[in-house]
Amino acid sequence: MIKSEKILMGTWLNYKKQPDSAWIEFFKKLTSSGISHFFIHASAKELHYLLSLTKNWDIKIHGWVWAFNRPNDKKAMKNLDWYSINRKGDNSYDARPYVEYYQWLSPFSSGATNHIKNNIKKISEVKGIASVHIDYVRYCDVFLPSTLQKKYKIEQREVLHEYDYGYHKNGRRQFLKLHGVDPININNASMYDKWIKFRHNAITKIVKELKVIANNNGTNLSAAVFPTPEMSKRMVLQDWASWNIDMVCPMNYHHFYGENIDWIGKNVRLGLKEINPECIYLSGIYAGSLSPNMLGKAIKVSLENNASGVNFFSASNLSNEHLKVIKTFK
Repeated sequence: MIKSEKILMGTWLNYKKQPDSAWIEFFKKLTSSGISHFFIHASAKELHYLLSLTKNWDIKIHGWVWAFNRPNDKKAMKNLDWYSINRKGDNSYDARPYVEYYQWLSPFSSGATNHIKNNIKKISEVKGIASVHIDYVRYCDVFLPSTLQKKYKIEQREVLHEYDYGYHKNGRRQFLKLHGVDPININNASMYDKWIKFRHNAITKIVKELKVIANNNGTNLSAAVFPTPEMSKRMVLQDWASWNIDMVCPMNYHHFYGENIDWIGKNVRLGLKEINPECIYLSGIYAGSLSPNMLGKAIKVSLENNASGVNFFSASNLSNEHLKVIKTFK
């Protein structure tokens, strides 16, 4: 279990190859502002290096892993049956929805899920890692946030077949056996709700297995998730409130949804109401969209609504002025 300090401050970042001195300067700069949790997208070897470099520092390093969205994954790309299928029958291997880096594996493919579990196992075996931090633990977006719909010139007032994923042959077969209908042929709301729940459960089952892997290797499981439990279940078929994990980082990126700062506080309340009370809640804040003053307000509204702290996306978006504001919350 991740112990809760008075206020937890974290940030997401991608690993990059640079001299020891540059990493030390980076960690020194951010820790002096009160940031002590670093969610780093890196290999097991790279994480081991950073942990060795900072072994005498009072910081926590988490291994950030993309779970089901695996763009250009060389091993996966040799196995086309690992990929998620939409209601039109398109395979995410070559029909990449929205953006080029969307290439989704299916929770109904044992090859895909074993590959994901092996990725998590490698990171969990890194000695000293604070948690395995899983991202993209979901399906492709059924619905995009409002501002992104405008950006990509898409109108999603209802479920569109090209963005409705989870129709892998194994999943269809399992649902047919359970409910007597192939989900590709569902034409009523009641049965479609069962199909939604069925897909939720497939992801939740994998999360339970990932937690066992992490815990067996002496570390925790944390996750980046969509803003609220209900939004998440509807938009990306992700039922994160039911996951018994150690830390959750809802991405409360208000500007994606055309909302104001107070919306973040509302989300925190809704999330805390439904999750396991022992689960640490860090409010994800998109620093790049905020002035230093507004960043301070986003932190304040998160903490006032009982978040254990905040997680900033991303380290590269944090200016010196942002860091000065963050430091006032130490």
